[in-house]
Amino acid sequence: MQAEKTRATLLKKPLSAAGRTPNLLDYKAECARFDWRKAWALLDGLPGGQGYNIAHEAVDRHAAGPRAERVAIRWLGKAGERQDITYRGLSEAANRFANALYTLGVKPGERVFILMGRLPEFHAAVLGALKARCVVSPLFSAFGPEPIATRIGMGDGRVLVTTADLYRRKVEGVRPKLPGLVHVIVVGGDAPEGAGLYAWDELVEHASASFTIAPTDLEEMALLHFTSGTTGRPKGAIHVHGAVAAHHVTGLYALDLHDDDIFWCTADPGWVTGMSYGIIAPLTNGVTSIVVEAEFDAATWYSVMARERVSVWYTAPTAIRMMMRLGAAAVKDYDLSALRFLASVGEPLNPEAVVWGMEAFGLPFHDNWWQTETGGIMIANFAALPIKPGSMGLPLPGIEAAIVRRRNDGGVDVVDEPLIEGELALKKGWPSMMRGYLNEDERYRKCFSGDWYLTGDLAKRDADGYFWFVGRSDDVIKSAGHLIGPFEVESALMEHPAVAEAAVIGKPDLMVGEVVKAFVELKPGYEPNDDLRKELLGHARKRLGPAVAPKEIDFRANLPKTRSGKIMRRLLKARELGLPEGDISTLESDEK
Repeated sequence: MQAEKTRATLLKKPLSAAGRTPNLLDYKAECARFDWRKAWALLDGLPGGQGYNIAHEAVDRHAAGPRAERVAIRWLGKAGERQDITYRGLSEAANRFANALYTLGVKPGERVFILMGRLPEFHAAVLGALKARCVVSPLFSAFGPEPIATRIGMGDGRVLVTTADLYRRKVEGVRPKLPGLVHVIVVGGDAPEGAGLYAWDELVEHASASFTIAPTDLEEMALLHFTSGTTGRPKGAIHVHGAVAAHHVTGLYALDLHDDDIFWCTADPGWVTGMSYGIIAPLTNGVTSIVVEAEFDAATWYSVMARERVSVWYTAPTAIRMMMRLGAAAVKDYDLSALRFLASVGEPLNPEAVVWGMEAFGLPFHDNWWQTETGGIMIANFAALPIKPGSMGLPLPGIEAAIVRRRNDGGVDVVDEPLIEGELALKKGWPSMMRGYLNEDERYRKCFSGDWYLTGDLAKRDADGYFWFVGRSDDVIKSAGHLIGPFEVESALMEHPAVAEAAVIGKPDLMVGEVVKAFVELKPGYEPNDDLRKELLGHARKRLGPAVAPKEIDFRANLPKTRSGKIMRRLLKARELGLPEGDISTLESDEK
């Protein structure tokens, strides 16, 4: 009953940022007047009208102005270290790395891969490579040797920046497969020696702290993000320097960043969220970012937020669900009064998690939606607008979204009626839209129909314009003529007090086509048994009705997830049906 009351409050009451006027106050008016020239006007451009470079907008324009001595990055090490890096200091560190690349003879357009955890050198390498007009491709440090080699090989990596430990464990053995990888720059002590190996301290720290960015075209390739498909090899999504306008304005509107915010994006910089909103957007907006080297631990995270007075927090549904297992009482020992805005991304946020935010923090989580291919947030729940728990939210100003149905001739029809399921599509033209898949032009072309980018996500739009995620097109379950979105079923199961996480697949059935099968991970204190299984089946049937509720439930100690926290439904289905598992290079947690 309390949860239902909270939902009603969230639906009816506009939520503004505590103590602040939201940056996006009048949504309808801003959408009506917005064009992307307004976003460009918020940035400086290179001196002399020589284009736009991401690194200039992120650090150099601040380093030359009143924010020069503001802390850009506050790094918190695993062993308790603490390092404050100002905008001036970060600009100079990036300059040193850019000069080091020039010393090595690395040319604009060549690819610089970065493989390390959350270290200050990651930021310096990203920004320095962008200043040198090289292409940055981040790698998640928990990847194994083969996924690393695959991505560097596909991307024709010329330079790799990594740590001594990661090089020895994950790169050294596969380097013979990478003849194009000429230079490896090693961070930290005890650096290995050999051909093409350079110690960061010797190569970078001794380089000049002055550097002038050459003219940079808006359409010049800047970032290469690899994303795994359901089968086959990963795809390399290409993004350009012009994407910075979308990074900046979505930080303002979707994350409601204000000038004096202390911001924490918990995403690893090896993923697109960690790049777009862990590095670029907070820096272009001139705020202070917290960077925590250690991996997730609820008590540590709460302590960081309390001690550092974090005001805006951007995290993932997986982390939120892990905190929910410990209960809201675990939060009460910490002074989190500085928090004013919570946001989530990575996969759809279940309604119960939005409501739990109110219970634990006195604030709701604002879910938003985007993809590696979109480069930035496209749909969001905004600070000044009502939240509909479970909804993706409303499109950003400058983004035209629609529900479409594909035709046999390759075209699409836009669905005007509310609550009709179809494919989510975005009208082309926003700055951070991917410009291609590396060396896969045909695969890229198939993502578009006329002026529409087809996301592959099924969704619906309600009468108020809010979008609701249904599932990936290859995840949706077809049962007795019904189209069942796994997210709806998973959310209903999570309302039961025993359920920590759930994943749902369609299982072939001769009578109805597919039946819904659920895999459930339990909270501590609950034991998997037949009685609980029957209770969960009954709970789901009562919440969803017999046509949508699961017919089978299996208990699992760990659901398979990618290293960015997304549950891999397709892997559960492949194993259930004995099918090929496809690309599992991003798999992290798993228990078969």
